[in-house]
Amino acid sequence: MELYYMISVVSRRSALKLVEICRELSMPMTLTNMASGTAKSEHLSLYNLQSTPKAVVSTVTGASGMKKLMRLAKLKLYIDIPGNGIMMAIPIKSAGGARSLDALTGGHIPEGGKPEMQFEHELIVVVLNEGCSDMVMDAARSAGARGGTVLHAKGTGTSSAPKFFGVLLAEEKEMIYIVVHRDKRNDIMSAIMRDAGMASKAKSICFTLPVSATAGLRLIEED
Repeated sequence: MELYYMISVVSRRSALKLVEICRELSMPMTLTNMASGTAKSEHLSLYNLQSTPKAVVSTVTGASGMKKLMRLAKLKLYIDIPGNGIMMAIPIKSAGGARSLDALTGGHIPEGGKPEMQFEHELIVVVLNEGCSDMVMDAARSAGARGGTVLHAKGTGTSSAPKFFGVLLAEEKEMIYIVVHRDKRNDIMSAIMRDAGMASKAKSICFTLPVSATAGLRLIEED
């Protein structure tokens, strides 16, 4: 079975179109989260621009659906042109039983074996205290990251969590998604933990997920 968790970061206007594309492809579960970009304020001021609100659209599909979704996103949203968003496919290793699988696939079990496990890109996920995204992104950029997307979240940690993490997970949090080439992963994660880790105000933790296919990362790929 070949199944992918698709994550797309686009403008909020494009998110409506992307959700409609997912409907056209009969993808049964599509989720939308509000987010924001990480362009530095001085860069925005230099070009007389405002920060563009973002949305993260996620869905689950098989290999065929993944290819169709990427193709339509390129045709209708021009997502392969830098600045119009990014899309990534993360292979799903397992599902929580037959009912979960039916809900994710609409009862249509995708064919194929396990996804190819050779990854050029990875998704760094950073969990941090609210209001510290600039600190994290400054650290990430110092090691070669091009940009990221901030999602607002709320922790639901147990009362024992502070003993292990030194931070109440029930506080308001932010998450940052940063897509990187695998060769830069270690340097970027090390910089984040050094400059914005648990000893800092951000109290960041981070981990990576494999990305088996991408769209909209042309500048990163050319670099």
